[in-house]
Amino acid sequence: MRAPTNYAGPRRQQPKPKQVSQSVESKLSSQTSTVRDLLMQKGTDVITVAPSDSLLSAVTLLREARIGAVVVMDEGDNVCGILSERDVIRILAGLESDLATLTVGDLMTRQVKACAPDAPLAGVLQAMTQNRFRHMPVIEHDRLAGIITIGDVVKHRLQELEQEKLGMQQVIVG
Repeated sequence: MRAPTNYAGPRRQQPKPKQVSQSVESKLSSQTSTVRDLLMQKGTDVITVAPSDSLLSAVTLLREARIGAVVVMDEGDNVCGILSERDVIRILAGLESDLATLTVGDLMTRQVKACAPDAPLAGVLQAMTQNRFRHMPVIEHDRLAGIITIGDVVKHRLQELEQEKLGMQQVIVG
């Protein structure tokens, strides 16, 4: 009788690990990044207009600054609206009056969704996606502290992922 050359005993099936797909909630919620972290990289400069400014001057400002939205501030430096490219296009598509007579206040979005600097980026991204807007003013102590875009949030997250990747590579390589 021949002795076995390799004896490993009976094979047991190992339970399969639970697979979880990555989603905004599962991946980003574990991150501790906040709006403040993003603003530290991006900066806090915000281009603003008044509700009484002409639409033409606001559209010119959007073009010259190469931005997608301006925050509308009242005389007391309070955010009272936001005017985005989408607001302009939506109105212009059905416009029957003269463009020169319209003001920012005629077109701005009045129900502005804003966030605090300490808001988690995961929640901000979720709000922007669910409510279908791309620009969010940042308010701190009842004052405008900056503005972030969905592109800013995505860029910040990609930078975080790159740092995580580099960290893992360093651990693996030693």
